[in-house]
Amino acid sequence: MNEEEIKQKLTAEEYHVLRQKGTEAPFSGKLLHDTRDGMYTCKVCGSKLFSSDAKFDSGTGWPSFDQALPGAVKETVDTEHGMIRTEITCTTCGSHLGHVFNDGPTKTGMRYCLNSVCLDLKEGK
Repeated sequence: MNEEEIKQKLTAEEYHVLRQKGTEAPFSGKLLHDTRDGMYTCKVCGSKLFSSDAKFDSGTGWPSFDQALPGAVKETVDTEHGMIRTEITCTTCGSHLGHVFNDGPTKTGMRYCLNSVCLDLKEGK
């Protein structure tokens, strides 16, 4: 899928976040409080990224997970906006998903902080 096809597939907000590294407003995402079982996938390419078993309520306003599926996301140092963070992108299509922090409350110690608009939820186990 080329960039123009991706742009046609997504809403303006989805495109801004996924392809231009934007961020959705906190507490606005449709998947923030979703508790259904399933697999979270990339909105652009459909690749599996996170299991619902890894999701937790971080209180930050974005869906959070304590681990990604093996090989599903790429981590890159992000120094924009005067901060040093670790950006996560989809390994398959390179779309921006959010950031990962090492302040998670679970045994992994990780908090993958995602934008809801980057994800689809495929229900079921």
